[in-house]
Amino acid sequence: MSIRVGILGYGNLGRGVEASLRQNKDMELTAVFTRRNPESLKIASADVPVYGIDALETMQDQIDVLILCGGSATDLPVQTPRYASMYNVVDSFDTHAKIPQHYAAVDAAAKQSGKIGIISCGWDPGMFSLNRLYANCVLPEGQDYTFWGKGVSQGHSDAVRRIEGVKDCRQYTIPVPEAQEAVRSGSNPELTTRDKHTRECFVVAEEGADIEKIREQIVTMPNYFADYNTTVHFITEEEMKRDHSGLPHGGSVIRTGVTGLNGEHKHVIEYSLKLDSNPEFTGSVIVACARAAYRMQKEGMSGCKTIFDIAPAYLSAQSGEELRAHLL
Repeated sequence: MSIRVGILGYGNLGRGVEASLRQNKDMELTAVFTRRNPESLKIASADVPVYGIDALETMQDQIDVLILCGGSATDLPVQTPRYASMYNVVDSFDTHAKIPQHYAAVDAAAKQSGKIGIISCGWDPGMFSLNRLYANCVLPEGQDYTFWGKGVSQGHSDAVRRIEGVKDCRQYTIPVPEAQEAVRSGSNPELTTRDKHTRECFVVAEEGADIEKIREQIVTMPNYFADYNTTVHFITEEEMKRDHSGLPHGGSVIRTGVTGLNGEHKHVIEYSLKLDSNPEFTGSVIVACARAAYRMQKEGMSGCKTIFDIAPAYLSAQSGEELRAHLL
């Protein structure tokens, strides 16, 4: 029997989850739920029904796991606890500083309902978090470094689009090669925010907009660009569509550490990703976690879980025998 999956929200991430489900033979997309008019939403899976969000109140017997594809700012803090009271749920909540309070809210709801709620699934938080944990366990005396990019930061791009006179923007986060090499050498450099990454903006300005004013507002924007060396390019709509229509991303987690009685031997652990499509890869991580949520709840577990709480075998469609024979 296939694991029956529902998707709430059909933006870039929802479409990524839909594509991933097609590659997982033990899972099936049962329904898509939307806050939009369901009749206006055309999805890639023509045989799958689309419902309004209110339908979730009565479809518990038709959905094994509900995947929440909303945003971390306002959607998931409300949606994940609410639907964890009815369904096994998985989300990609990525506001790192607020994960503890999000966890607490989802845990209370899921324990009361006897369901599983897995939060913060993706690559950071998610796969990067897991590799930071493994590396810290193996090299307890050491230092962590995380580099993001080269890739499109959707949040930073949106921040630029909110500036008066900006029609569109793509912002790329780019690791500084010299900083990466210094870390990989095992020298444990002390690096500032500016040392580790640069930012590059490609902006389509409104006709007649003050380009120099826009540039100044970007490079001095607190919490986004002020702490980085930022380059701003002004381009046409045609160039934006031709050269910047994708959503690539990636990065690396590096742990440097020492072993030996006197710390005489240096080691470097590195995990890296190069992603053509950030939402499709994130969707693929979420789908694997949805399989884990289903299995964990079937075994009697409940409450909120993170990637740290999932045994690796729960993520895989393969049996224990297959895993031991081919991957161990």
